[in-house]
Amino acid sequence: MENILQIGFFLVLLILGYLFGSYREKRHFRNLQQREKQVLNLPIANFGSKQDLPTDITETKLVVGIVVISIDYFKKISAMLRNLVGGRVIVYESLLDRSRREAILRMQEEAIEWGASQVLNVRLETVAIGGRFGGRTDPGSIEVIAYGTGIK
Repeated sequence: MENILQIGFFLVLLILGYLFGSYREKRHFRNLQQREKQVLNLPIANFGSKQDLPTDITETKLVVGIVVISIDYFKKISAMLRNLVGGRVIVYESLLDRSRREAILRMQEEAIEWGASQVLNVRLETVAIGGRFGGRTDPGSIEVIAYGTGIK
């Protein structure tokens, strides 16, 4: 009887993790789409070392966007099962996409708040912040840092 309760509790947690995680992820994607429309007028450009920079630059500032997004319980279980058979871990792909977009948006919002006309040489850094799961370390959260040079 105790084993059945433990399995039932695990299944309830798994279902709740899936439902709440899916809801929050969809809500975050909608929020990202709305905010991305607001920063469309801020150009982002990457220049190589031999390209000429714009000549009308009056001021520059490092602009940064940082986000840490945690993986939900259902995705962690799904990724663990996928690791057993190999292949694409799609549940992590959406996590990375959301993290990347959020970090870039935060960087753009900081640049707009400062008054930048564009952001040059944007770079992204990612870090997996580990969590303990099944006796080994798995990414529990993903940190993404987007940074570039805001110019006026």
